[in-house]
Amino acid sequence: MKPYLNSSFYIDSQHPAIVAQASKLADGCADEGEIAKRCFEFVRDEIKHSWDYRLNPVTCKASEVLIHGNGFCYAKSHLLAALLRANGIPAGLCYQRLTIDGDQPPYCLHGLNAVYLQQYGWYRIDARGNKPGVAADFCPPLEKLAFPIVNPLEQDLPGIRAEPPPAVVKVLTEHQTIEQVYNNLPDVDLQNHTV
Repeated sequence: MKPYLNSSFYIDSQHPAIVAQASKLADGCADEGEIAKRCFEFVRDEIKHSWDYRLNPVTCKASEVLIHGNGFCYAKSHLLAALLRANGIPAGLCYQRLTIDGDQPPYCLHGLNAVYLQQYGWYRIDARGNKPGVAADFCPPLEKLAFPIVNPLEQDLPGIRAEPPPAVVKVLTEHQTIEQVYNNLPDVDLQNHTV
């Protein structure tokens, strides 16, 4: 579990702002499930999805997402992982491959989280932010993700990562505006099955 509890460059769970927010969210909670739910709801509801709200700057590190109050799904998943880790709860990153619009190409990666809960094991949660047609929730052991897989070329990518893949870091660190990110969303290399 150690990699899923570590603080790192992008999931900087030991940053003072992250530690303070994680402590605030855990205050008064009875158990890890309640802490995890509070962290999830905070990121889902209080941190704005950059594209939904057309908000710059582009954020990547968990602390940047918290400080600026916005991020793409990938960045929001970095913040949620950091808040959970700061509270001693193992958390990782998961990805889906989804169509951007309808059932036609192009496709892109969608970032979400997995949290390890003693009672249930690994449980996937999606804090991208709800909107009409998107209603993600925290109700273990049932998964209630933002986007169900509906198209044969869409897929839940296997594995739980401790760190964001290079393609995600690249798009969030090499582009200055949300429009540039949106026009360069990462996808899976299907031939090599790598992210």
